[in-house]
Amino acid sequence: MAEMSEPVGPDELDRLFARFVVGRTPERFALAVSGGSDSIALMVLLAEWLGVVGRPAQAFTVLTVDHRLRPQSAAEAATVARQAAALGYAHATLVWDGDKPQTGLQAAARTARYRLMAAYARAHGIGLIFTGHTADDQAETMLLNLMRGASSTGLAAMRPGPRRPILALRRATTVRFCHAVGIKAIDDPTNRDPAFLRNRVRHELLPLMNEMAARDLVPVLTRQAGLLRDDGDLLDHMAESIDPTDAKRLAAAPVQLARRAVRRWLTTDHPPDAATVERVLRVAGGQASGCDVGSGRRVERSRQRLQLLGEPTGTPSR
Repeated sequence: MAEMSEPVGPDELDRLFARFVVGRTPERFALAVSGGSDSIALMVLLAEWLGVVGRPAQAFTVLTVDHRLRPQSAAEAATVARQAAALGYAHATLVWDGDKPQTGLQAAARTARYRLMAAYARAHGIGLIFTGHTADDQAETMLLNLMRGASSTGLAAMRPGPRRPILALRRATTVRFCHAVGIKAIDDPTNRDPAFLRNRVRHELLPLMNEMAARDLVPVLTRQAGLLRDDGDLLDHMAESIDPTDAKRLAAAPVQLARRAVRRWLTTDHPPDAATVERVLRVAGGQASGCDVGSGRRVERSRQRLQLLGEPTGTPSR
């Protein structure tokens, strides 16, 4: 294998992976690898680190999801399987079968991808799945959430931690790294399709913002996300003492904490939007007897208690 390209040196490798792997139980892991530069870099960087610390790669399984959205997808999954095997990993291709939606395709594919990987992990005793999200993904997520009217929790974007070991790396770094080690990453044309909002944020909005600011805004956005996350963690901790079903206490609580208590209560796949939270607070304060909260559910007030009626159509949030 070619020499590692800077700035991902041996010390950086240890910082990326050691705290998430060493001493963790169960000691089986998976990597989500699509074949793009970010996930390929994750796979190769982890193999480099395993070689340095003398750990076998057999405890790590590379998972590739074939969404069956393009004719080349099966061949691309086979390419990733060969690359994984060359590095000593086990590999499994997971297939998203069945009809595909005509609208909301990206969101549906993401849901299917995580569902398939979670099911595989449960069946094979895998305790942690690594993904190849980078700092650029983080900045894009923050902007997307801003456009959707997210609260400060949404603006904090993805939480750094064991599932996202390379979140501090830049996408340009992963591209250079793939070139340096001589592995050709898969170029998925759907990542350039302007029909998908994330692609427009990536290829249009962020470059325009960088031009207007005369600087690279990804570090600025990721830093702001971190500050919002720290503030949000403190407020969430303070809101833990609030029972969202106690209408009187919820109505009397500081609104910043009451909103968080309601958001925590109602979250399934995604947190409720701001308008839904405000409707629930109106019910708690006696301005309404009940309200719809989405996903086929409703909150109603009776004898100073709030009840959540109906089964959610989504799954619990991760």
